[in-house]
Amino acid sequence: MENLVTESLKFMVLGMGIVYVLLAFIVFLTNLQAKIIAKYFPDKSDNGGSVRAVKGATTTAKSDGALIAAISAAISYYKKN
Repeated sequence: MENLVTESLKFMVLGMGIVYVLLAFIVFLTNLQAKIIAKYFPDKSDNGGSVRAVKGATTTAKSDGALIAAISAAISYYKKN
């Protein structure tokens, strides 16, 4: 019985070690990919790549207020019904 326990522990450590190494390799490749993309495809926006700088996605405070009002109205309607 003791032999089975030690063998199972060995396989567990081996399997977890392999998973850890593969995940570390994936993190390394992802960071490398991000550096390559940043080097060869720099961000051309003036404000540092803000999400709101995307064409067609610019919003103003007025439209934000309208959105908040619409969401509030929908929530209050839902709570009444």
